Amino acid sequence: MPDDLGPQAGRLRACPPSPNCVSSAAEDAGHAIAPFVIEGDARAAWTALQGELAARPRVEIVTRRDDYVHAVFTTRLMRYRDDVELLLDAPRGRIDVRSASRVGYGDMGANRARIESLRAALAEAGFVAPSAGR
Repeated sequence: MPDDLGPQAGRLRACPPSPNCVSSAAEDAGHAIAPFVIEGDARAAWTALQGELAARPRVEIVTRRDDYVHAVFTTRLMRYRDDVELLLDAPRGRIDVRSASRVGYGDMGANRARIESLRAALAEAGFVAPSAGR
């Protein structure tokens, strides 16, 4: 397990140069992904997000704090372990996101698809905005 995960100075880490990571803290288009923009109560959205993670197969929540979650997703076929980090910024009405593969160079879009799938589930339930506007 990586030992450098978690918020640093109130933000999630940016991605490494390899294209197997997305982060709402990234500045470049290849790695950048929009945070989840909360609609309504931030705590309700945060609780719903954790419920969505718990309901998904092959997901282990490793760290859970009031404003931070680290979950490990294990891919079905090759059993790769990918790290997903979520950071609640209730005053700004957003949840920052980061999804990164532990091994390999590319990910064939798996990390971006994972975050967008979480966004879509939360948007359908009315907790976050459906658009990926940054």
